This record gives sequence, C-alpha cells and structure tokens, in this order.
Amino acid sequence: MSTRTLPYEPARAALDIAVLCLALALPSAIAWGLDSRTLHGVNIWIKPLKFHLSFGLHWLTIACLLQALGQRAASAKSLQWWLRIGGLATVAEVLYITLQAARGRASHFNFSTPLESVLYFALMGGAAVLIMLATIWVGWLLWRHAEPAQRRSGLWLGAVLGLIVGSIVTLLVTAPLASGAIDGPGHWVGGVRTDVAGLPIVGWSTTGGDLRGPHFFGTHLLQFLPLVGWVADRSGSSAPRR
Repeated sequence: MSTRTLPYEPARAALDIAVLCLALALPSAIAWGLDSRTLHGVNIWIKPLKFHLSFGLHWLTIACLLQALGQRAASAKSLQWWLRIGGLATVAEVLYITLQAARGRASHFNFSTPLESVLYFALMGGAAVLIMLATIWVGWLLWRHAEPAQRRSGLWLGAVLGLIVGSIVTLLVTAPLASGAIDGPGHWVGGVRTDVAGLPIVGWSTTGGDLRGPHFFGTHLLQFLPLVGWVADRSGSSAPRR
C-alpha cells in the first residue's frame, strides 16, 4: 500500500495552534469559577485564561493572513520551520503558565527558587522571543513573495506592518518589562503593587502606570493594522467613481 504525504498548509498549521490555545481557555475559565485562590489580589486563573485567548487570537490572525495573502509564500521551507518553532514555543509557554497557576505559583516575575528563575528567563523569555521572530518571518515572507496586485492592497500593507512592526514593538516593550528595568520587578510603575481594582477587562493598574498597556497595544497591532488596511480597501472600492 502506498502512502501519499499531504501538502503542508501553513494557514492550517497556524489555525491548529490557535485552536489548541482557545481549547485550553475553556478549562481555565471553569477553574476560575471553581478555584478561589488569588495572586496579587486577583483569581489565579485569570492570567492563563488571558494568555490562552491572546495566543489563540494571535495565531488565528496569522492563519487568516496566510490564507488571504500567503499563497506564494506557502512554498517557502523556512515558513514551515518558523511556524513549527513558533507553535512549539507557544505550547511550552501556555503550558508552563497553566501549570504554575495550578500550583498556585506566579509564572511571571517569579524568582522564588533557582528553577523558577531559570524557567522564567529561559523558557518564558526564550519562547516569547521565538514566537515574535516567527511572526516577523511570516511578515517578511508575505512582503517578499507578494504578487504585484497585492502590493497595492491596504490589507497586505497592514498585514506586513502588523506582523513585523507589531512584533518589534512587543519585543522592545517586553525587554524592560521582563527584566524589571522600569520600577521592577513586576508590571507596575509607581502606585500600589497589586492588581486589585484594576481597569475593567484588562485589569491594568489604576493607582499608577502599568507596562501591560504598551505591551497590549504593541501585540495587537497584528490585528489593528490589517483591519485598518482592509477597511481602507473596502472604502476605496465602494467610493463613487467620476
């Protein structure tokens, strides 16, 4: 019996990562309702739930952009490698965050034990860098392999800028955030070092600065800029011609 290797589909690979992250959000949400333990004043399952949803959205966006724009880039061997690297890094990070929540321990800014210090910098930090590098590479390939018609598209420009610029901004914000260079360790800048009574939904500090704000906006340029480009395309196509 002969076997046939199915063609590698980058958009499907990115979608698989997104589905895994979003699937993990359900048990985290259930645990939030059942487990009353807190960390920094908020339920211990809020952080993994946010990360599951955020990573799910991240990879779902990449899947959509590859499906819409990545037909020529799909054949690049480097795309397969970087999607695998980014996917494995994502799985490692979300599993560690989930495990630490289950143990009642912090996953970020945790230097309580030598092992947790190493895992924070090597696993969490390394995984974050690899995920952003994979995202940058997707943007580079979409730019390099774009068809002439795509280069006149606002969606294409927004996708390339969102993938590359958004990832670079995220890395630039993550470096001082992770190292504690700005009023660290932690995400607070001045104010009370607790997450109690934070802003609705996002939970950012209301008593001082919070580095999670710029991190959020940098990360979600990936969704915002392609959306702006898509709206511009739609507006241009629907504008009356004279």
